[in-house]
Amino acid sequence: MTSDNKREDPRMSRWPARLSAITKEIEKSAVRIEEAGALPLDILARLHSLSAFRLLLPRRFGGEELDLPCFAECIEELAMADASTAWCVGQASGCSYSAAFLDRDIAAEIFGAPHAVVAWGPATHGSRATAVDGGYMVTGSWMYASGSRHATWLGAHVAIFENDGRPRMNSSGKQLERTMLFPRNEATIEDVWQVIGLRGTGSDNYALSDHFIGDNYTYERDSDQDRRETGPLYRMGILGVYGVAFSAVALGLARASMDAFVQLAAEKVPKVGTKVLRESAVIQSQVGISEARLRAARSYLFGTLDQIWRRLMVDGNLELSDRLNLRMSVTHAIQESRQVVEGIYLAAGATAIFSKNPFERRFRDMHAVSQQIQGHISNLETAGQVLLGIEGANPRN
Repeated sequence: MTSDNKREDPRMSRWPARLSAITKEIEKSAVRIEEAGALPLDILARLHSLSAFRLLLPRRFGGEELDLPCFAECIEELAMADASTAWCVGQASGCSYSAAFLDRDIAAEIFGAPHAVVAWGPATHGSRATAVDGGYMVTGSWMYASGSRHATWLGAHVAIFENDGRPRMNSSGKQLERTMLFPRNEATIEDVWQVIGLRGTGSDNYALSDHFIGDNYTYERDSDQDRRETGPLYRMGILGVYGVAFSAVALGLARASMDAFVQLAAEKVPKVGTKVLRESAVIQSQVGISEARLRAARSYLFGTLDQIWRRLMVDGNLELSDRLNLRMSVTHAIQESRQVVEGIYLAAGATAIFSKNPFERRFRDMHAVSQQIQGHISNLETAGQVLLGIEGANPRN
């Protein structure tokens, strides 16, 4: 699957095809990935050999620094083979975004190794970092660290407190939060990932207790002051990057489900029928409706990404309309993909309930994707507020 936009940089258009070279291997390993709760070493080796975890890493550190539409195509391509693999690559890509905000020597230390991967997740209540000489003493726990089982470093987003216990405030009058990076082996890892879908991501919890982290291993997320890379990618905003990745996973799942059903419909004769499924007028309508939904959602998302990328290339800043479109197109793509996967699952009948067929796993994976905050229907509330002219509405990117 490719974006309709032609790119000036031919390097970008080659990337989805480059990753497609390993999608057959990944698809054959999907059950193994799910059962292990992690990406197997052989699949990891192949992904690393193709720099799959470096899609958004700055070029100065050996990364690819892809544009947004190309990044989305790459994640979509992987998701058609296995959603957990695509999710891990998308998550790690977002984490590698941190290299653009760190001291260059520190970024080189973290991302210089050929198999370097950073993983992180949101903090639980009460997690905190107390400022001390040279850095911070950090205590807390964090969740949903997708890819943490193959990560080399972890990150912690944490609220900052002064040594006397007072919250440290930023220039906007809100409590300052910083992202702190540290080797994975310094954290206590808790295996909690017994879930309905995306089982292969190994999204474990992790914790630190009175752990010192030097100031130069920390940065303020999306901060102009900490930003060291000038490329347009690093003015996007990290939450927007994750929205792009997760919506691309959803689109890939929906496309793979559609393709699998078309094949099934040409072969399966229902128990109560005499013709293959594709001869049914009901099935024909369902497929037509699902295909239209999927194409429309994809076109909206990629059209938005093309528009945003052009804006970033011109002046490096997003306008309110850009953030609004991104929020709506990301959530819409995830929700429409969910509807497509659900419809295909139902149309496949009893065939879909067996784990040997791809429908059951993709159904579960899709529902895990749609439970993430980027896919939640409440994201459209702020969009509605902006469209209705309600003062103060401001969607995060």
